[in-house]
Amino acid sequence: MSNFSERWAELPDLLAGHMRLSASALCIGIALSLPLGVLAARRPKWRGPVLGVTGLVQTIPSLALLALMVPLLGGQIGFVPALLALTLYSMLPVLHNTVTGIQEVDPGLTEAARGIGMTPWQSLLRVELPLAAPVILAGIRTASVWVIGTATLATPVGAQSLGNYIFLGLQTRNGLAVVFGCVAASLLAVAFDRLIAVLESAAKERSRGRLTAGLLGLALITFGSLWPAFDFTSSLDTRGPALVGSDAPKVDRGDALASVVPGRPITVGSKGFTEQYVLAELLGEQLTAHGFEIDNRPNLGSTILFDALREGTVDVCIDYSGTLWATILKRDEPAPRLAMQIEVASVLLQEHGVVTLGSLGFENAYALAMARKRAEELGVRSLTDLARVTSQGQAMEIGGDPEFFGRPEWSRVRAAYGLEGIETRGMDSTFLYGAARDGQIDVITAYTTDGRITAFDLQLLEDPDEVLPPYDAMILLSARAAGDPGLVRALKPLLNAISNEEMRVANRAVDLDGATVASAAAALRARILD
Repeated sequence: MSNFSERWAELPDLLAGHMRLSASALCIGIALSLPLGVLAARRPKWRGPVLGVTGLVQTIPSLALLALMVPLLGGQIGFVPALLALTLYSMLPVLHNTVTGIQEVDPGLTEAARGIGMTPWQSLLRVELPLAAPVILAGIRTASVWVIGTATLATPVGAQSLGNYIFLGLQTRNGLAVVFGCVAASLLAVAFDRLIAVLESAAKERSRGRLTAGLLGLALITFGSLWPAFDFTSSLDTRGPALVGSDAPKVDRGDALASVVPGRPITVGSKGFTEQYVLAELLGEQLTAHGFEIDNRPNLGSTILFDALREGTVDVCIDYSGTLWATILKRDEPAPRLAMQIEVASVLLQEHGVVTLGSLGFENAYALAMARKRAEELGVRSLTDLARVTSQGQAMEIGGDPEFFGRPEWSRVRAAYGLEGIETRGMDSTFLYGAARDGQIDVITAYTTDGRITAFDLQLLEDPDEVLPPYDAMILLSARAAGDPGLVRALKPLLNAISNEEMRVANRAVDLDGATVASAAAALRARILD
């Protein structure tokens, strides 16, 4: 299946998820904002606090607000935390315009309404709100554009949206996927903006025809987009088109259909970089081959993914021993590989109810890397050499994903090798390797199984003091999934089956050779299991 065909086949489900999220947030936001706006307009003492609180929400970066919802909801991921965050984001323009619209109604008209015997409630419904409707609709119009655009950021908290295209495309260097997501979200926002503008015009001109046309247009777009969500005749494979046709694995019905995990699909979670996409697809293919129905939740942050696993909203994922050691166990000093694996598995089980099934057999460690030519010019082969160069006054800058610079590993490396003078620049890992190759940055944080290290002629810097811990890839299961012997049996063939080189080949196929995640995972599965 071509890249374009695969992206096009994914569009109905992703558009339906995006519309479901956006429309729900808008409806709830409007339902909350209108009465609050009326209250604030009628009672000046309430106006400041109500507008102040909703305005404060707008100052929180949208991605941060979405991420905050997960721990606030006890580790729940998916639709609910995204809906709550987007609802809060939708409220300010509607609330502000409701207050403004009511305040701008001519006092003489409200006085006349009282003069003919209308109650305050009748005056509000028959005079004030109809006259304020154009201003209120302008606020709804603004809110709709905000919400539809911001909904693309719901992907990292596990909600299905058009943002799936964008995050996948950025991490796998798939420009077509990014374009698909951006264009689809933009067209949806523009359509809502134009149709609500028709309603705004209808309110000003008291035109029933325009009102009917605008409402009909909104209904057609909304329900047309949501149609796949109501299509119960479609395939039960929720993972999309990747496994359709000749690429679909053969199903072994012996293990699976007697699963002790009834009620919903097996949820496979993953973080937001190529290796995690490939491994999640690998897990999904292996489980599908044993008869399980799969629900993929990609692009989750490290802590969001673990919280979801602990709470049972994710059933299976791949994580790394060094990451768990630092972020979950909060250990400052590394330990030998085997000791670390044993202690991580013990703490995860005893304190969090998470089961460590075992290691996949490879390690994807953090390392610092430089363009080989630049490293040779400066005589840098190790972190000790890097510290020497910076201590001699050479201005150096290190780029890394923002998560790394907030982790204890970076604090230890900086302290152990005396790298306090090196400047840091946070950026998405997608752009790091190209920036080092092109000389835009001196040093980067790299993943040792990334195929771009060799392809871009980068040199990994030695860590003579072994400050960076091991990062063995391990399969983790929720308590619910671990109680299913069929699921455990299905995944066991993957243990100790993948070498560093095998993983590097799979990553390179996606990042540099233009392969889809599904095809790279299928090829990896064939190599390690056949």
